[in-house]
Amino acid sequence: MKHIRILAAAAAIAAQFSLPAMAQEQQPFTTIKQVDAGVLNVGYVDEGPANGPVVILLHGWPYDIHSYVDVVPLLTKAGYRVIVPHLRGYGSTRFLDAKAVRNGEPAALAADVVALMDALKIDKAVLAGYDWGARTADIVAALWPQRVKGLVSVSGYLIGSQEAGRQPLPPSAELQWWYQFYFATERGQAGYEKNRHDFAKLIWQTASPQWRFDNATFDRSAASLDNPDHVAVTVHNYRWRLGLASGEAQYAGLETRLAQFPAITVPTITLEGDANGAPHPEPAAYAKRFTGKYKHETIAGGIGHNLPQEAPRAFAQAVIEVDHL
Repeated sequence: MKHIRILAAAAAIAAQFSLPAMAQEQQPFTTIKQVDAGVLNVGYVDEGPANGPVVILLHGWPYDIHSYVDVVPLLTKAGYRVIVPHLRGYGSTRFLDAKAVRNGEPAALAADVVALMDALKIDKAVLAGYDWGARTADIVAALWPQRVKGLVSVSGYLIGSQEAGRQPLPPSAELQWWYQFYFATERGQAGYEKNRHDFAKLIWQTASPQWRFDNATFDRSAASLDNPDHVAVTVHNYRWRLGLASGEAQYAGLETRLAQFPAITVPTITLEGDANGAPHPEPAAYAKRFTGKYKHETIAGGIGHNLPQEAPRAFAQAVIEVDHL
């Protein structure tokens, strides 16, 4: 009966998708739970029926959990339990060890998700994300497929390696990654520390050039960037990608496996906005990486990089659909 109810609710939501994919101006998440998980004390949203099938939504940089503020009610209405964690370096998430390396390497973020699932006693979930969140979800699906029922990944297959990151790109592509090179310098780290809100707003504007977000929407998420570890985690992430910073030994084995660009075997839907101004691969370049049930959708209407917040209904529908592929 639960399966029938979910399908019925999904159909009801899907019927609304002919409407413009615009945000619904939901109120901020008011209840943030905390749990020790792995090396972190994680702040997270947990909404919907406790016995419902689980969806974990992962945000990107420089955004936060409110990218999903309009997605969550659609999914809970469809019967899902929805978990939305602050990634390391965001919101109320903190390192348990004050002396821990503020590590932003991709494998570490993926291990955080598995640790959170373990802490919450979640055996398996649908994972969905964009930007850092999509990369993290991709990695969990690739390395821990037994924990992933389905995957929704904006911009597709985002698994990389330090060796790949060292390779030069065409000039136009290098220009899109300007902030990565900025963060490679001490000036860049100091500049981001001093101007993190202005910096983030610039990224929002360039990554989603047709999204007309207001100051209240931005400020709601920008508050999460005031986390005391945010700058260090961000800078380490981008320096690691260029081979300018080392990872931690505990993740070395995972990074070695990721450097082989493992296939993703779980059911997957990849999404792309038709106006994504951030660096992103073309769907044809990564389709072969998904060897299970797979489909790709481009979301029209001037949709940029922060797809779940710009097109919440389309994103929620993809989550529901992948759960039944």
